[in-house]
Amino acid sequence: MKAHAVSSSSEEHRSPIRLARPKGPCSVTPFRHAPTASAKVSLDGICLNYKVNGGRHLLALDDINLQVQPGEFLCIVGPSGCGKSTLLHLIAGLQRSTSGTVKVDGKLVEGPGTDRILIFQELGLFPWLTVGQNVEFGMKMKGISKTERREKIRYYLRLVHLSQFEDSYTHQLSGGMRQRVALARALATEPDVLLMDEPFAALDAQTRDLLHDELERIWAETGRTIIFVTHNVREAVRLGGRVALFTFRPGRVKREFKIDLPRPRQLEDSSVARCAREILDDLREEINKSLEEEYGDGR
Repeated sequence: MKAHAVSSSSEEHRSPIRLARPKGPCSVTPFRHAPTASAKVSLDGICLNYKVNGGRHLLALDDINLQVQPGEFLCIVGPSGCGKSTLLHLIAGLQRSTSGTVKVDGKLVEGPGTDRILIFQELGLFPWLTVGQNVEFGMKMKGISKTERREKIRYYLRLVHLSQFEDSYTHQLSGGMRQRVALARALATEPDVLLMDEPFAALDAQTRDLLHDELERIWAETGRTIIFVTHNVREAVRLGGRVALFTFRPGRVKREFKIDLPRPRQLEDSSVARCAREILDDLREEINKSLEEEYGDGR
């Protein structure tokens, strides 16, 4: 099995595709994304400008073109400040791009919607509510009947192995258990697209590994489309069917890697490590650019 790297069309015009690199678990081949009617999430020509101090404009995202298929698990990696999290905000409808379009099922995203749920690293659970009430919250906002809410609370708490903690408060749970509550709350509203912004970054290694297994199982059982942002390249290879690598600011899709490794995978698998190493070769170039930007000659 191999993980194949594919270059985005926007990057083809900016730098040559390095086809001469020896082939390992990830091989580089030219690739061009064309919008398709079957895409679950379609990002076409996304650009985002910010106004910063002194009236200057900062180009955060530039010509992002991505097509995410129904049921796909896409991971996004890149150096700090490249716009990964911002892109999730655009898909969630919490922010608008300067130009370009975001579509879900062919429909233009013009604001937040229950078909897309964003899970932040901070989780945003309500400490004054029990676990069950936290899971119920989004369903209440959707106007789901009390009987149906009860059924779904039981179902999704079973799905994340928290049935025995329905009446507990979040401060009584471990960090990993709170992550599972946030996941159950997101799934209970039954979104088509689950957006995850470094959800496991603050967890210890053992808890993170367990949640990798849980997330992969839930993804396989529910068929949700997942877009997952992470700084951890090995985590991206462990979870994703495809990994998109972003450049340093302005964020562009530098290269995409199709991960053909069999599931289930583990972080310590040699094949996962080899794929991650090849992606890191490209990522280091972007990290160096970010260091030069921050420290200049003083680095």
